[in-house]
Amino acid sequence: MPAISSLSSSFSSLTLKPPNPSSHGTPNAPLSFTLRSSFIPLYKAPISKSSSSSSLSLPSSHSAPLPLITSSMEAGIGVMGTKLGMMSCFEESGTVVPVTVIGFREGNIVTQVKTEATDGYNAVQVGYRRVRDRKLTKPEMGHLEKSGIIPLRHLQEFRLQSVEGFEPNQRLVLDELFKEGDLVDVSGTTIGKGFQGGIKRHNFKRGQMAHGSKSHRALGSIGAGTTPGRVYKGKKMPGRMGGTKRKIRKLKIIKIDNELRIVMVKGAVPGKPGNLLRITPAKIVGVNIPKN
Repeated sequence: MPAISSLSSSFSSLTLKPPNPSSHGTPNAPLSFTLRSSFIPLYKAPISKSSSSSSLSLPSSHSAPLPLITSSMEAGIGVMGTKLGMMSCFEESGTVVPVTVIGFREGNIVTQVKTEATDGYNAVQVGYRRVRDRKLTKPEMGHLEKSGIIPLRHLQEFRLQSVEGFEPNQRLVLDELFKEGDLVDVSGTTIGKGFQGGIKRHNFKRGQMAHGSKSHRALGSIGAGTTPGRVYKGKKMPGRMGGTKRKIRKLKIIKIDNELRIVMVKGAVPGKPGNLLRITPAKIVGVNIPKN
């Protein structure tokens, strides 16, 4: 490492005075210095007073690979869909249930299978929504042409405990993954609202509109004066609203229609009609994911 080599060269010209026998007690005790750096852990290297130059050597444990940081895994393989809109659905008991209709275009094809041996983790990459060749870049086309897959717009990964049974160019069948009554997690991008004030963004109350009040929809005080003399981080203020990724958990599947290629999910999901959605099995602790 060039940073370590330059650091060792700077310490090569370091000269230390021998210890005072009266103050330290042992006249022949080796000298030591403490090295503090942003990229080297706290380390004490003994230096012999007879040596004219010193070389920096790191412990063998420092060269060991760091543990891999893994993100949360999915409870199972999922699919991607397109939000079509909302409607009302009647249950057998006569109860009216608001549902979101999710459609599926051509796609949901396995484009790549990642394993711990090749990529360091287990994941299945899925492609969705077929497009023309000219809509993709050459690197994207080359990635799909390796497995003989049609051009797909969206590629997403699903990290799993095991990827056995998956292979490239495999089509995911919705009936084999989900059944009516299952709980799913649906994630997507919320509707962008642009720059909004505190009343709409954070549900603040407005001031009086009469009686001489001059503060109607203004934010008001945002902090003290001299102490602390600043605005605390995370203060709720006007700013950009919406347009962020959001996940709605544990939504019930009301109906699956194979002829129309749609799924009806109870409740609302993020985004407006035409928005891309990611549907995965709901994570339930103790059922499909371990408690630890």
